[in-house]
Amino acid sequence: MTPTGPATGTLYARLRDWFRAHPLAFDATIASGTLVCMIAASFTDPHGSPEGPTFGDRAPDVWSVLIMIVGAAALVLRRRRPFAVLCFTVTICLFELVNDNRPAPIAMSAVVALYTVASRTDRPTTWRVGLVTMTLLTTAAMIFGPTSWYAQENLGVFAWTGMAAAAGDAVRSRRAFVDAIRERAERAERTREEEAGRRVAEERLRIARDLHDVVAHHIALVNVQAGVAAHVMDKRPDQAKEALAHVREASRSALDELRATVGLLRQSGDPEAPTEPAPGLAVLDGLLDSFRKAGLPVALARTDGDLPLPATVDLAAYRIVQEALTNVRKHAGPDAEAEVSVVRVGRTVEITVLDNGTPQPATVTDSGGHGLLGMRERVSALGGSLTTAPRYGGGFRVQAILPVTTRTGEDA
Repeated sequence: MTPTGPATGTLYARLRDWFRAHPLAFDATIASGTLVCMIAASFTDPHGSPEGPTFGDRAPDVWSVLIMIVGAAALVLRRRRPFAVLCFTVTICLFELVNDNRPAPIAMSAVVALYTVASRTDRPTTWRVGLVTMTLLTTAAMIFGPTSWYAQENLGVFAWTGMAAAAGDAVRSRRAFVDAIRERAERAERTREEEAGRRVAEERLRIARDLHDVVAHHIALVNVQAGVAAHVMDKRPDQAKEALAHVREASRSALDELRATVGLLRQSGDPEAPTEPAPGLAVLDGLLDSFRKAGLPVALARTDGDLPLPATVDLAAYRIVQEALTNVRKHAGPDAEAEVSVVRVGRTVEITVLDNGTPQPATVTDSGGHGLLGMRERVSALGGSLTTAPRYGGGFRVQAILPVTTRTGEDA
């Protein structure tokens, strides 16, 4: 690149930006250039000599110069009033062709006006306006012009008007194409941001659900066993020691699960990140034993044959049983008993938790915390259904139906 290359590019960019900021000045420049071209063409005689066109053998009269100035001046308003400017320039061009034996090349202003209309309207309008303009100017040139109807000047009027309409339509199409690409890019950027925000929100909800399930379950067990230990500490110290051992075991399990849940927020290369698999129905017996040790009799019925489930479905089923039994232990009374059933039906698995505790009002049970809300979010995320309602005669019923095939296509 030559040394003047960058400077030339910078000057061009500055001029372009300035003209974009001042469109009226750009239109005035176009009008001035068109006027110069019309005046220069008016000194040219295409049939001046047998060898070809000559320049300077003829000169335009004052009337023709005034007509050219008026036609060029109208182009200053070509963007604000494109149709009005086109009609005006075509009118004065027809007037010049009809009333002058040597008409000035005023058709140049009409060509520029037609290009402006074509670049700022739709294609059907361009076709109609362009066809009318070409017909009027070409017909007037053939009938009233000083040359034969088949002269090249008349065909030149037809060609220039047609090219102006085609060029304007091409510019409009390219501008619309660029705008569409820019809009798609902006929409894609907004979509990426919304998708990232949605994923962050879903991840926060998932972690909040896991923390709630872990903390609510183990703290409930710790609370029960601590109450038992305090109650029998003086009269039956052996039973108090056993209750405290259960408290220690529940707190250790809570710490392990909290460490595993919080570890999901670590970086993938962090050596302290957990490597244990997420809990599922394979360890359901251990979960039920922890409730039995806390004084809640729990019966289990399984007809799924211990068939493996997708990881997300397996975790959701485990958390639903955990949260439902925690609610039983907290709200159903000291004499409540629970039943858990896991049934495989076709391409779904049904998780049911029943208890016969003291009936609770539906509003209190359903809105007293985030447990049922978390279960609904888990089931809804997998495309399943959840039913929670008091049982006739006492107790409560929680039933979740989860699809074995998840929405992501993961199959058992």
